[in-house]
Parts: sequence; structure tokens; C-alpha cells
Amino acid sequence: MTFIPPTLVAVVGPVEPALLAAWTAHYRQLGIERFLLAFHFPDHVPDAQRHELLAATRALGIVPTHVSTGPWHEHTNTELRDALRETAGPGWHLIADVDEFQTYPAPLDDVIIQSENTGRKVVGGLMLDRVAADGSLAPWRPEPGLERAFPLGGHLTHRLLQGDPRKIVLAHSSVTVASGNHRASGHKPDPDTLACVHHFKWRAGVLDDLRRRVERFSSGAWAEHTPAVRSEASRLLEHTDRHFGRIDVADPRLAFRRVTLDRQPEGWAAEAARITTAWRPPEFQNEPGSTTSSPSP
Repeated sequence: MTFIPPTLVAVVGPVEPALLAAWTAHYRQLGIERFLLAFHFPDHVPDAQRHELLAATRALGIVPTHVSTGPWHEHTNTELRDALRETAGPGWHLIADVDEFQTYPAPLDDVIIQSENTGRKVVGGLMLDRVAADGSLAPWRPEPGLERAFPLGGHLTHRLLQGDPRKIVLAHSSVTVASGNHRASGHKPDPDTLACVHHFKWRAGVLDDLRRRVERFSSGAWAEHTPAVRSEASRLLEHTDRHFGRIDVADPRLAFRRVTLDRQPEGWAAEAARITTAWRPPEFQNEPGSTTSSPSP
């Protein structure tokens, strides 16, 4: 039986064209052939920036499936993602934000076949936040690339921001995936075969994006369903304010170390399984019987 690669679905914001190019190349190297991308541009994004990114996308051989503008409500991502999955049709879908570079413990076809053989319809991953060696929110150039600009990987999202680091990275079309791609009700990924989701969010310009997010969610200009996204952004801004605009890469809680995309970090299977199994939402972390404790901001 011929293996059919999963369709990649992604909702894309106003990112650097070079990031999109690196991201596309990464997934093509994994075997992805079909990309369904929905682009959404908040009102503050200049027309020239929007046209540049869409032109760069077409130059990569990808025709945008959907393009929209307007407020980036909390539900915007979910609605666009689900519309893409409907377009993708039956089969497996790879779900990734444009700053997420997934690596797997085996070739993609083997990962999916193993899931099918064990009766699972989802594959999970765990986020590993990539940052500059000095913790600065650094610009980067495509020539040296993301790897050299952001060589450290650590657990910023769940240990500092108190966000959910778990990801559903592959899902069968019959499975509904929750907002943020963190969970799929009724489906549990195998904790022993988790992908490493290298998260290249912490680049130049992210602090302005986070401040805008906090302001517009707080004012009601952008609709939110829970304060979680705004709270995570506020924690990062408070942290960088205390550390002169940088992430404290020396904080042992965050476990930053040098990593690379060409192989999973040493000991990743055990580390990822331990974190995924123990993780609880912040409001439950200090309840009796909890297996984790809430990190200080």
C-alpha cells in the first residue's frame, strides 16, 4: 500500500518571508507535499508587508488557500484551521504554526503507520522554545539561518509562561483538535513517541506583538474566551522587563541547552514523556494530589 503523506495545515500571520521559506523547506524535507495555508493579517499590518509575504509564498510554489484581514480574535485561528482541515479532506493532517519546526523519532511514514497499528488517531509533541545564546530577542538572517541565531532550546512556555506545552502534531481527519492544537478530546497521544516541536517564536519584534495582544484583548478590540493567552504574554513581558529585554537563559528551571533540528535532544523521549504526563493547567497545579507545582513568574 502506497503511503500518502499528511497534508500540512497552518494559519499564518505577518511573519518574515525568510521564516516561511525555512519552515517550508523543513517540512518538505520531512516528506510533506501538500500545504494548505490560511493567511490572516491584523489591521496594523501594512499592505506592502502583506503583498510581500503572499508573493513569497507563491514563489515557494504554494498557492494560499485563504487570505483575510481584521482583528485577531482568540477564535480566529481555530476557525481558519478547521476550515483548512475540511478542505484537506480524509486522511492524516500535520498541524503546525509557522514558527514551529517539528522533528520526529522516526520517519513520518513510520510514525503514522505505528499510530495506526496501535489504534491511535493522533500523534503528540512537546514544545521546546528556541532562543538566542544570550537570551536577546534577536533578529536573524537567512544565510546563517535559524539554527545559528537561536541555538538554545528550553522549557520557557510551561515553566515561565505557565502555558500548555503539549501539541497535537498529527491528527486523522476524523479527530477534532482543540484550540491551540494542544489537545484532542477522547484521544491521547503515545507519551513515549512525542515529537520535539522547536518553537522559534522568540525573535525580534515579538515583544511589540505581545504588548499589542495584551492591549487589544484587554480593551475588547480582540475577543477572548479565557485570559490564558493574555496572561502568558504578560508573564513574558514582565520577565523581559526584569532582565533588560532578554530571556534569562541561565535560569535552571528553564533548562536551556544547545540543540539542533537534525536530531532530537539527548534523552528527549523520557524528558518529554515526563513533562507531558505531569503537566496540569496552572489553576490545578497546587491542588492536593497534583504532580506538579506552579512555577514562579
